[in-house]
Amino acid sequence: MTASVLLVSDHVDGSVHVLAVPDGAVVGRLTGRHLSEHAGFLALPGGRVACVDDRRGELLVLDPFGGGLVETAVPVAVPAEHLACDPSGRLLAVTTGLGRSGEPWSDLLTVVDLATGEAARVRTRVGEPGVTVLGGGEPLVVLRHREPGALAVHRFADLLAAPPGCPAVTPHALLPLPDDGHGDAQDPRSGLVFAATSTGVHTARRKGDALVAGAVIPWEAPARGWYLRLDTRRRALWTTLRGGAPDPLRWPDWTNRAWRHDLETGRTLLTDLGPGLVFRLAFTRDRTAFTRVHPDGDELLLLADDGTLRRVPLPAMSGAPKRGGTPWDGVQRRAVAASPGADWVAVTRGGHGEVHLVDARTGREETRLRLDAPLHHGGHAALLSRNDGADGDPLGR
Repeated sequence: MTASVLLVSDHVDGSVHVLAVPDGAVVGRLTGRHLSEHAGFLALPGGRVACVDDRRGELLVLDPFGGGLVETAVPVAVPAEHLACDPSGRLLAVTTGLGRSGEPWSDLLTVVDLATGEAARVRTRVGEPGVTVLGGGEPLVVLRHREPGALAVHRFADLLAAPPGCPAVTPHALLPLPDDGHGDAQDPRSGLVFAATSTGVHTARRKGDALVAGAVIPWEAPARGWYLRLDTRRRALWTTLRGGAPDPLRWPDWTNRAWRHDLETGRTLLTDLGPGLVFRLAFTRDRTAFTRVHPDGDELLLLADDGTLRRVPLPAMSGAPKRGGTPWDGVQRRAVAASPGADWVAVTRGGHGEVHLVDARTGREETRLRLDAPLHHGGHAALLSRNDGADGDPLGR
């Protein structure tokens, strides 16, 4: 029986590979499925994972450890921006964002009850809203809006009972937030909701069917994080603080620091990662993995619990971002994936159809997986282990 599996999606090519770890055997494959890279993969109980097919407009629940890969497919509004569930993994919400448009244009929100198969679409507010789904009583959907910034609270049952035709809905409650929010997290154990802004990480706690503001966690650096992630094993919030000139043409000079805030002690740890493009991260059993893309050479960065940092060189990508260009447009990137129940780290090599499988304990590349898809823009990946606790983070990554 396979202990761990790796899901690798090429959202442009329209393929999803499921590979056994560490031998790389293909145990499943989907074609004609263009998964939303931005909404990402959402870990669910029982080793399942949710994602959104942006071309077909479907929420997919995949069971890579079961007999059939696609367990459920539910129509949802797209382009999918963010994906989240309640702590039980039953109630899901999908927000819509830019897609290939230069400006926000969609105000559609979809809610789904996986237990009954019910789903409903409503209109909220045009933008790129983040989303969390709260339990602890009447389930709530919390949308994080920008310009004007706010956490908008909706009762899940009200949204699910909305009539056909995508009616406009009004929040049950609002909590003001700075206009530049970007990055969301939820800690089911404490009941806290987190939103990243330039002033720090804003916290809020449920009170009845509304939210009350808590303390703002400072960045403790002249930079900010654009992405939040809950470490379910070590009870911490993580992000990368990006500093330097905001001009994307100057991306090789961007500074990057790993930011870890311990939710038990309240202490914050900063670790310098080096210049260039560092974004998403992943958790192994006892390390946190990042990738750094830079014209002088790419690296896999493995940050141990004791603060030691190992740098693992990665082979260059032929379509990598270059000096004088942006790191976003028409270039290749890397995706990183890990499981808190294993010691493996997977790093994609965009444009080459390759995945480096690295032992996080040693930094050694154990195998290089070669797929029959190029992995445009780096693709997206998720590494799953049975009962690894990853579903304790109820946001898509």
